[in-house]
Amino acid sequence: MIEGIIIKGIGGFYYVKTQEGIYECRARGVFREDNITPLIGDNVLIRISEEDNTGYIEKILERKSQLIRPPVANVTQTIIVMSIKKPDINYWLLDRFIIMAEHQHLSIGICLNKIDLSSERELNEIDSIYSKAKYPIIKTSTKTEEGIEDLKEILKGNVTVFAGPSGVGKSSLLNEINPELGLKTGDVSKKTTRGKHTTRHVELIDLGYKSYVLDTPGFSSLNLDFIESEEELSKYFREIYHYRDKCKFINCLHHKEPSCEVKRQVDKGNISKERYKNYLQFLEEIKNIRRF
Repeated sequence: MIEGIIIKGIGGFYYVKTQEGIYECRARGVFREDNITPLIGDNVLIRISEEDNTGYIEKILERKSQLIRPPVANVTQTIIVMSIKKPDINYWLLDRFIIMAEHQHLSIGICLNKIDLSSERELNEIDSIYSKAKYPIIKTSTKTEEGIEDLKEILKGNVTVFAGPSGVGKSSLLNEINPELGLKTGDVSKKTTRGKHTTRHVELIDLGYKSYVLDTPGFSSLNLDFIESEEELSKYFREIYHYRDKCKFINCLHHKEPSCEVKRQVDKGNISKERYKNYLQFLEEIKNIRRF
């Protein structure tokens, strides 16, 4: 049998990259019987048919991690890509992506793209918001090539979810890192300032040096229904969670409760008002979800 990694799955066929090349494979029926679905990113053992040079997945090796959205295995980190302009940075959406990545216990980096369109003041403002939460920030531009080498270095040796809304330049960045990819890119619609959806399916892109990137379809909204309680939300806001033990009440939601240390730190400027505002909006959303 040959070992490989599933890089794409379409219509019941799985494309497995091995040292000998990429094979189109089917999964053995035993996986259906055991209610196991092969995932993009799975390391597998396959058996090749001499008749037509296609394969069968015989065994799925132990997974180091598994994501539900997008459905992928063995991811080691996520890079959330947001543009500064065209479209303007959306803090509300950025924080939703962060919550999902935190929930999956992934290492998180933020890539600020199209910095050639921004001022130093704008960059410093964003930096100050997320540096308080201890998120590393990579600043990039495909026009000036600034930050491309830094991003390439961060991707090396990792299986990375390259997340972010459409139009922020994810495919353009990957093309800059590896021009041989030739990923399709789309302009931003002038009417809606949203990007045209150019990534239609989940696929593991081989960057070389045992580096893979999961280029996922763009999202316009992300549901928070996986959060089981209102108290859980603060776990996904690092700077809020840091101060939770100093609040008067153990189950403080950092909203209307008295003697709340989190609110005190917001007033002091140690927690971003922008992030805190999003936290309160998400808290209300979770309350509404829990009602039904």
